[in-house]
Amino acid sequence: MYTQLEIETHLGGKLQIAYLNQPETYNSLNKTLLKELRTFVHESSKNPEVRCIGISGRGKAFCSGQNLKDALSYGDEGDERVIQRIVIDYYNPLVKEISKCRKPVISLVNGPAVGAGAMLALICDITLATESSYFSQAFVNIGLIPDTGGTYWLPKLLGRQQANYLAFTGKKLSATETKNLGLIADVFEDENFMVNAMGILEQISNLPTKAISLTKKAFNESYDNNLSQQLDLEGILQQEAAETEDFREGVAAFLEKRTPNYQGK
Repeated sequence: MYTQLEIETHLGGKLQIAYLNQPETYNSLNKTLLKELRTFVHESSKNPEVRCIGISGRGKAFCSGQNLKDALSYGDEGDERVIQRIVIDYYNPLVKEISKCRKPVISLVNGPAVGAGAMLALICDITLATESSYFSQAFVNIGLIPDTGGTYWLPKLLGRQQANYLAFTGKKLSATETKNLGLIADVFEDENFMVNAMGILEQISNLPTKAISLTKKAFNESYDNNLSQQLDLEGILQQEAAETEDFREGVAAFLEKRTPNYQGK
């Protein structure tokens, strides 16, 4: 099914990790890879057995950004809007798929994350990185603007000054610097990265999946809501959470003084 992704399944199917598997190009993004990644996220979101999704890279890099040769080959000869079309047809659908995914999507950054590759890592719900990895909004280096959700998320996460600074200069940030700015969740030593990351993925895979999905929905909508709208939304989504089997299990486990056994239902 996938030619440029390698899929690993863990925890009896509760956890699925997609590895960008084009190490010879440092996992640069092309049309096929973008389409396969979108399909993977979409199918995992629908699969009731999947409770958590990971995205990582094979080889020395997480993702080096857009494969320019592939992008420039898109469309018919004489088409003056090739870049716009590839953004609309491939990048935007992937960004929306990750945003609306009903399962937590966690990026495991194992090396450089550059341009669209940096944004692919940062738009995930949680981003974990190796100590040696780095992030760069390198779009400006070839005369482009941040895409893959960059112009939406960076000002909101960083504020105008820092967003401008990184976008205008393409400055390379270490994983630790990126964490200190609040762009990623955590950094681990390279040799212990997968052990620590898998511990977090396993923990999330065993938590109440629908409550996490509803939390994600509420956080995402908060960027466009005023306080009154957000409070109304909280009431609606809290009721949805209270109607899940996991809520009933959580309450029962609390009263019975035992560890809850959530099923993601």
